[in-house]
Amino acid sequence: MAVSHTPDQLDIAFDDTHAVASAGLLLPATLAQRLGIAQAADELIDLGDRAGAAHPGAKILTLAHAMLAGGDCIDDTDILRCGSTSQVLGHRVLAPSTVGTFLRAFTFGHTRQLDRLTEHALTRAWQAGAGPGDGPVTIDADSTIIEVYGHHKQGASYGYTGVLGYHPLLATRAGTGEVLHARQRAGRANTARGMARFVDELIARVRRAGASGELTIRTDSGFWSKQTIRALRRHRVRYSITVRQTKPIRAAIAAIGEQHWVEIAYPDTGIAQVAETRCQGDRLIVRRVRHLHAQGELFPTWDYHAFVTDRVGTAVWLDADHRRHAVVELAIRQLKAGVGLRHCPLGTYAANAAWLLIATLAHNLLRWVALLGLGAAELVVAKTLRRTLLGMPGRLTRSARRWTLHLPHDWPWAHSFQMALAQLRCIPYPT
Repeated sequence: MAVSHTPDQLDIAFDDTHAVASAGLLLPATLAQRLGIAQAADELIDLGDRAGAAHPGAKILTLAHAMLAGGDCIDDTDILRCGSTSQVLGHRVLAPSTVGTFLRAFTFGHTRQLDRLTEHALTRAWQAGAGPGDGPVTIDADSTIIEVYGHHKQGASYGYTGVLGYHPLLATRAGTGEVLHARQRAGRANTARGMARFVDELIARVRRAGASGELTIRTDSGFWSKQTIRALRRHRVRYSITVRQTKPIRAAIAAIGEQHWVEIAYPDTGIAQVAETRCQGDRLIVRRVRHLHAQGELFPTWDYHAFVTDRVGTAVWLDADHRRHAVVELAIRQLKAGVGLRHCPLGTYAANAAWLLIATLAHNLLRWVALLGLGAAELVVAKTLRRTLLGMPGRLTRSARRWTLHLPHDWPWAHSFQMALAQLRCIPYPT
């Protein structure tokens, strides 16, 4: 179409009550409806006679949809209140002040109720086809620092990174990037603090959700402890845990004969070899690397990286799989850059714990839209989904007692949107 005017010739008018901001939110809204999230929230979350106790389902979905639209603070829920956006989402969009009052009413017990809601959503999504069934599941556990702005946030403190914030535990499913469990902690918490109990909760949660196959957990050296390994053995979960270079570990590595080292594929900037020995009843698999750049040639020494495991397989294969634990950082990045977990905006510890759990719910909704709607087995970047599907404007009209959502003509991703919506509408409603 030929352009008949320039931008400075356009008049503007904020008068279209049928306009829809981020009309692509129809996809996660449809999925949330099919999973029964609002109804489950109304049943599971009971704030008693506290202010903001009414309609928890609508408030949680208001915040989750605002996060999916790119919001990272409570005031960003206002973007959903313009035009006819709320009619596309299928629930009343609450004001920022109402959502804030709701979150500030949370106590530790209420966050546990919200935890049950996220488990309900995980169970329903896995029943709808996103789950592993009786297949193996690899879980990556890690912790991260969530920054806060201000020195009066309850529970926020400085940790090993020197950043003021919280230090939650997270467990994600390798491949899909779903967050399987999350637990808020104070910023100064040691990396391994509460890990044994976290493992107990995580395994029970995953089993209840429907995973009946073999479970494997991969972690870094911050979680290497007798308590964690004891908990994993008690649940008969396979593990792969990086170890710290303590004296016994260094002695075990030094005892490996040169003939036992096997060379593995590595970039041209260096060479790498793998070998294994025993450590406290586990297999200790060691990778050593020598860099061939100028500095490495000046000091031709080996860098050693070791982990303990009780898994079956060759040392070379297990080493390659253990290095894939790094994918957990991609899921954490998506939580922060994709669904508003860059910081915790509230003043109380329990409210920020609720913010964390709602962010994981929004993150998982996006993962399930990609998995169930688009058939994407691997993690899809949230920014890509927002740019191609969620952030597109629309217009809602009614004719002959039918509502129609009008979307831009010649939209490049129209087919993907239609396919995803059709797939999500095939999910049965909860009974």
